[in-house]
Amino acid sequence: MKKLFSTRYSENAVSFSLLVLRMAAGGLMIPHGFDKLIHFVAQSKDFPDPLGVGSVVSLSLVIFAEFFCAALLIAGLMTRLVVIPLVVTMAVAVFITHHGDVMGDGQQATLFLAGYIVLLFCGPGKISFDRMLGN
Repeated sequence: MKKLFSTRYSENAVSFSLLVLRMAAGGLMIPHGFDKLIHFVAQSKDFPDPLGVGSVVSLSLVIFAEFFCAALLIAGLMTRLVVIPLVVTMAVAVFITHHGDVMGDGQQATLFLAGYIVLLFCGPGKISFDRMLGN
């Protein structure tokens, strides 16, 4: 008799789970980046500069990560490369902008950071352009 609840998992289940994580983490990040992109001029004057590279450069890097890298993440294209800017952006958000407040204001950024770290280590799974291209 088969057990109803098993601790076994299949490669297909893992790949589907990674697809869901990519879609959620990328899809929920894109609106943040898009909002910054369409309000670039207004936000560039007073955007936080926690790394000391200038407000315009900081905002540009965040838009690159939150919009463009998130879009590539959804597709599963260059997954491990595109999550690096997302990990850095969320780490800055959690530990510098929100002062490490992972249970308060930094909770959302912490959840994104955790998801991106998982994708960095696990990769995109079988359901991705990376896999179709043989990367």
